Amino acid sequence: MSELIEKAKAAKAASYELAKSSDETRKKALVSMSKAVLEHAKEILEANAKDLEEFKKANPSSPLIDRLLLNEKRVKDCSDGLLKIASLPDPIGEVVEGWRTRHGLEIVKVRVPIGVIGAVYEARPNVTVDISGLAIRSGNACILRGGSEALNSNIKIVQVLRNALEGILPPDSIQIIESKERSVVNEMLKLNDYIDVIVPRGSAQFIKFVRDNSSVPVIETGAGNNHIFVNWDADFEMANKIIVNAKVQRPAVCNAVRKVLVHKDVAEKYIPLLISELRKYGVTIKGDEEVLRIVQDIIPASESDWYEEYLDLTIAIKVVGSVKDAVDHINKYGTKHSEAIITKNLEDAKYFTWNVDSACVYVNASTRFTDGGEFGFGAEVGISTQKLHARGPMGLRELTTTKYIVYGNGQVREI
Repeated sequence: MSELIEKAKAAKAASYELAKSSDETRKKALVSMSKAVLEHAKEILEANAKDLEEFKKANPSSPLIDRLLLNEKRVKDCSDGLLKIASLPDPIGEVVEGWRTRHGLEIVKVRVPIGVIGAVYEARPNVTVDISGLAIRSGNACILRGGSEALNSNIKIVQVLRNALEGILPPDSIQIIESKERSVVNEMLKLNDYIDVIVPRGSAQFIKFVRDNSSVPVIETGAGNNHIFVNWDADFEMANKIIVNAKVQRPAVCNAVRKVLVHKDVAEKYIPLLISELRKYGVTIKGDEEVLRIVQDIIPASESDWYEEYLDLTIAIKVVGSVKDAVDHINKYGTKHSEAIITKNLEDAKYFTWNVDSACVYVNASTRFTDGGEFGFGAEVGISTQKLHARGPMGLRELTTTKYIVYGNGQVREI
């Protein structure tokens, strides 16, 4: 029996115990996990240092280095995130709705755990903590297959978390696949008997591979080819502040901005200001023909640029004729993740927010807020860009499903 099947069976068995656990027990488990992460921070950072050293040798300038990095602050944030998740209301057993039928049956629709969550992701070892915490709090077991670049970090983190569950909940509730073989992902995607849903996180190509090859249901998280549209009446100072934050703060994360659209009526005045500001931070600028006419010393943008999710300090700028043109461009080239409009015009804001087909749409705010922690969920399993069964940052409720409990007093159906 393969390592994966053994661990999947163990996770499935643990999921039934989790489903029976009380709110207080799951809270206690999260508090224990949070404490353990801090107590073993030195070991976690040592494991992460090994991963970083190996990765940097082969990829000295990769934007993924920042995603892979753990430091004392990020470990503390992981610990605090677990406490935040513990403090959230328990979704399990919540009555969604209830009614009485004409036959006198009492029907109650309640939230229940999904069962076993399979997570396949790249880099970012803090994701290991986030998913484990959300899974346990929502009564689910999890099987984690992180990227090989973070294997030492992930193994140590899971060891710490499993030990923290001892005497509270089954340690088998959290499983990690240690094999670096890509074939294990293919095997994982076929384990319908043990895994109830797969959540992939990573590049667009990786997510597409999981979606196209899985027989287990997939909640598709998306790449972030995100846009900010600067409308004709935008406050330039506000626009610059928002765009710099969304581009520069952490350029490799999925909620960073990759493209800026500028209304033609303000292009002549605003684009030089924007480019000047972005260059202070070392941002590489690409632009369409109209942007090149206004500022000559930038790189011409090709058709493929509008589809690309830049993971570094690169941005592309395009001039559009109206809010409708901006929406049409976003719906063609975007990845349904996060989009923003900078405007004072309520009608244009309403048109933009209603017609952009994305999980999160902002008015006068940075796309960097698309995050489970920032939304008040404590953490996130991923940011879903599909429309079923979840959309946007996925917190506790998105890790539940529903069942109908029907109460009768002897009713039988006659027809």
